Amino acid sequence: MKALQLLIIPALASTIAMTGCASRKPVAPINSTTTPTAVTTVNTTGLSDDAALDAQNLKGASAKGVTDANRAFLAQRVVHFNYDSSDLSPTDYQTLQAHAQFLKANVGSKVALTGHTDERGTREYNMALGERRAKAVLNYLVSYGVNATQLEAVSYGKEMPVNPGHDEAAWKENRRVEINYEAVPPLLK
Repeated sequence: MKALQLLIIPALASTIAMTGCASRKPVAPINSTTTPTAVTTVNTTGLSDDAALDAQNLKGASAKGVTDANRAFLAQRVVHFNYDSSDLSPTDYQTLQAHAQFLKANVGSKVALTGHTDERGTREYNMALGERRAKAVLNYLVSYGVNATQLEAVSYGKEMPVNPGHDEAAWKENRRVEINYEAVPPLLK
């Protein structure tokens, strides 16, 4: 019985790591000729196509918690990471604090924090690293008073690169967490 447990537990852990957040299905990328209808000041650089469309979508947007001081930081929807790391960079603290302020003022807001990695490493390792990155952002926001029920941490590992290149510049762009508002995004106009 003990030998059977030693075989089953690692297999089960591997299966869980490989499936990651399989219940959350990514939407197919948009056609590059599609133009968003809403024009805003949201910076979509470094976002996947789906996240960029979400950032452009102002349906149900709120100005509550948006100030002149935090407007530029709220427009930032990507947090980048160093190689093989889930440590937040001090350069991202103001961005995350602005999102925390907005989320606290808008309890109806919901955010998916999607963790991504570069192409190096196994699928299983990158799914776990993407999850650690998403949870690092989630924990930071919660430490600033955001209700954890407003946040969802999801990992896509290396499956959704924003830059398909195979060099350090591409890898740097792909090591990220995207802040995707699913309900009540900030109104930045």
